[in-house]
Amino acid sequence: MELLQLGAVLLYGSLALVAFFLVLVALFPKRIGRTQAIAEGMPGRSLVVGVVNLIFGAAVVLALIALAQWTHVPLFGVPALVILGLVIAAVAFGLGGLVQLIGTRLFPEQPGPRRTMAATLALGWACTLPFVGWFGLLPLTAAIGTGAFILTFFTQPGHPQ
Repeated sequence: MELLQLGAVLLYGSLALVAFFLVLVALFPKRIGRTQAIAEGMPGRSLVVGVVNLIFGAAVVLALIALAQWTHVPLFGVPALVILGLVIAAVAFGLGGLVQLIGTRLFPEQPGPRRTMAATLALGWACTLPFVGWFGLLPLTAAIGTGAFILTFFTQPGHPQ
């Protein structure tokens, strides 16, 4: 019974991710395209920028939550939620760009939506691999994608270097 439930959760999660990235690419094609180009052209810089920003964002969120608990002023939780939302959005856009990059590398002959679906499933299932996927691939792709997304605001379109 547990195996059946795990399979259902994996199937639902995979389909939800596919739908999410299809909609993200449809709504923000230029931003996702630029994120993809920067992740491809500057993966090292994207990784460093992503790691620094994810660590800094997590530290600020944790500090604000601790401050709210220490001072008993729950109002400090509001900026923590805003910053957490921005970090989650950056990770989502970054992973959207990486899904597109993975899709163009693994499935170049497929049309756009099929390529996005196949790449989302490949990345999603690879990240479910115990230990290597959880603690290696997922943080790596999240950091590269987040860094590439952040760099889209500081680089000229068409010039990822």
